[in-house]
Amino acid sequence: MFSTEVIAGLMIPFLGTSLGSACVFFMEKELSVTVQKSLTGFASGVMVAASIWSLIIPAMEQSRGMGKLSFMPAAVGFWTGILFLLALDSFVPHLHLNSDSAEGVKSRLKRTTMMVLAVTLHNLPEGMAVGVVYAGYLQGNTSITAGGALALALGIAIQNFPEGAIISMPLHAEGKSRWKAFGDGVLSGAVEPLGAALTILASSLIIPAMPYLLSFAAGAMMYVVVEELIPEMSYEPHTNIGVVMFAVGFTLMMALDVALG
Repeated sequence: MFSTEVIAGLMIPFLGTSLGSACVFFMEKELSVTVQKSLTGFASGVMVAASIWSLIIPAMEQSRGMGKLSFMPAAVGFWTGILFLLALDSFVPHLHLNSDSAEGVKSRLKRTTMMVLAVTLHNLPEGMAVGVVYAGYLQGNTSITAGGALALALGIAIQNFPEGAIISMPLHAEGKSRWKAFGDGVLSGAVEPLGAALTILASSLIIPAMPYLLSFAAGAMMYVVVEELIPEMSYEPHTNIGVVMFAVGFTLMMALDVALG
């Protein structure tokens, strides 16, 4: 089931996070607010475009036999993904970038640990998205090509690179050594290939549920964008750089999906 092509596709996003985390070895200062907003806006644009072109549209295409109700599996899966991330967000203790208030259940975890958990929650739906698209490709789904699956993996990897830097550098600024900060950044991205592999295994057992799984991943990613990334790119001081970079990320992911798909 897991051919070399598929394994490579699942590992591409993880590689992006790892390379980004390695920035802690080469950059002396923490990323400026403007750079953080730019990178967060870019990541938001990639995730929104991926949710639409790589996940929701294929989900509806696979349900076209339902006629005017072909939107139903996509809508149900989308809401299930939203509620799933809402539940994780409510229970898992985590701390977002530029925030002093932890979310989830109360715990005695260290601040740096909760920062890593926040990024891990962020990365989980991305891994699921890559996994479910490759699952559709492996099942011979005509609406999902090898190029389309690769486009999604590359798009997630591109936006994971700055995310790796955004997590490792603040951890170093919080007092962790460069190697430990790098290790935590890599660890936060390890959930992606794991989540992708588990999604492929699950989808092989419930093939008729593919439209629901595609839109589930889309809903989970959109939750992350609206709940976490957009607030981070919009906090004071006010600037439009996050919006501009959102458009750049959206356009890039859209182009990748169409060109490679």
